[in-house]
Amino acid sequence: MGADAKFMKLQGASLQLAQTLLVVAPAFILFGYNMSGIGGLLNLPSWVKQFPEIDAVDAKGHEKFHKSTIQGTIVATFTLGALFGSLSCTWIGEPLGRRRIIFAGACLVAIGDALECSALSLAQFTVGRVIIGWGIGLLSATVPVWVSECSSALNRGRHVVVVGLFMAAGMTICNWVNYGFYHMEHKIVAWKAPLGIPIFFALIIIFSVFFLPESPRWLVLKNRSDTARYVLASLKGLDIDSSEVLAEVNGIELSLEDTASNAASLKDIFTMGEERLFYRFMLCMGLQFFQQMTGGTLITVYIPIIFQDMKLSADLSKILAASAMTWKFLSCFVAFFTIDRFGRRIAFMVSGAGMSLCMVAMAVATSFTGNHSANIAAAFFVFLYLFFLPIGFLGANFLYTTEIAPGRLRVAMQSISTANHWLWMFVVTMITPVAVANIGYRYYIVYVVVGAIIPPVVYFYYPETMNRNLEQLDLIFREAPTIMSIVSMSKKLPQGEAEIGSSEKETEVFAEQVEKTEDVEDYNYS
Repeated sequence: MGADAKFMKLQGASLQLAQTLLVVAPAFILFGYNMSGIGGLLNLPSWVKQFPEIDAVDAKGHEKFHKSTIQGTIVATFTLGALFGSLSCTWIGEPLGRRRIIFAGACLVAIGDALECSALSLAQFTVGRVIIGWGIGLLSATVPVWVSECSSALNRGRHVVVVGLFMAAGMTICNWVNYGFYHMEHKIVAWKAPLGIPIFFALIIIFSVFFLPESPRWLVLKNRSDTARYVLASLKGLDIDSSEVLAEVNGIELSLEDTASNAASLKDIFTMGEERLFYRFMLCMGLQFFQQMTGGTLITVYIPIIFQDMKLSADLSKILAASAMTWKFLSCFVAFFTIDRFGRRIAFMVSGAGMSLCMVAMAVATSFTGNHSANIAAAFFVFLYLFFLPIGFLGANFLYTTEIAPGRLRVAMQSISTANHWLWMFVVTMITPVAVANIGYRYYIVYVVVGAIIPPVVYFYYPETMNRNLEQLDLIFREAPTIMSIVSMSKKLPQGEAEIGSSEKETEVFAEQVEKTEDVEDYNYS
């Protein structure tokens, strides 16, 4: 077993904690930090002096429009790199495995951050930003898959949703660091130091990831079932020959046999077939679209500018931005404690409805120019929005896409849907400075509409995945009589992991459920 045995010094909960603290936490702190890092630096005098090409602070008229466009493009190059990084996992994810991809992502982030904080020209800064994005793209597409495949059904939600908590922690750290260095605004260290700090988190991943286990499902996929048993036994704190470990490995093998009678191909994603792959793929794509087009990136990246547009001082804007990110971090604990209790569907619906209502209020409040009371109301609804966002769309969206994708195409579906996440983030990041400058409060109406359609779409089309084994979820999509009955069937499948040892038994469970109704349309979709 060689290198794979190094992690055996840790067992059960301690090993899972090590995964969280040494890889998941720094990976998504890097995500959050680098995503929101530039927004708080754009109005620093030392920054403007170094990069006058994107100085939209002192520009007026057409020049301001032109520089705002360039500024949005430079900030958004991070998301273009992430888009490429996520898509590249489609081809390199399965051959290299989860740990090697995570290692490569951390190395790229460290290199990119070094280029950014040492930049003497806008060209060097832009290259560094693209490389950081590439690394974050690899991490964001791979870490949730790795954690999901290493977790049991009963606590998989908490283990993956925690990525949102650490993402928010990264945003919080970034905003407080930016505020701290803001008081040295005329010195070059005011923007160089904040851009160099993330290197520390990248190094944690680089020096620890190979001391942690590879995904047991990837090991089975690579015909290394003995090592997979070894990994599962360690993750569960059980003996390698225990019935639970043997049953889970057997369940993974059976699932892979059922879904991989033909070699996995990327084009399979765009076919329906008995596995309903295209339907599952569209659920993944839709969820990541919702995550971006409900305003999360708008608030996170440009929150200091949003507060400044309310005619608040630069100092107060940065304090409020850092406080808002701290509040967002604390709000993530709501999802952490509810995602495995109330389920994914409720989280998505409550989150979407809440964000939509907050955007309505922000559009109304910001339509009153120069009104102090309206500005206070708008600031309040920014904070309230940041309460609703983490409930369903700051971690749960990454969790859900890993749950409904089949084992042989999990990395491909996760990679493409995460690339879709970055694509829409690029759109939002690039157009926001221009949109806010030109159409003001009307810009928020787009996010009102998208948030409002989330509850009905989730209600009718997104099956519940809470407490379902990943192999059981494959069965839901294969055995449900029609697409419209998938949601109902997901509720009828027994929960937990006891049923994963025999595919015949699982199929019988579904057959019994189908026989209970004479017409599929009579299913209760609630």
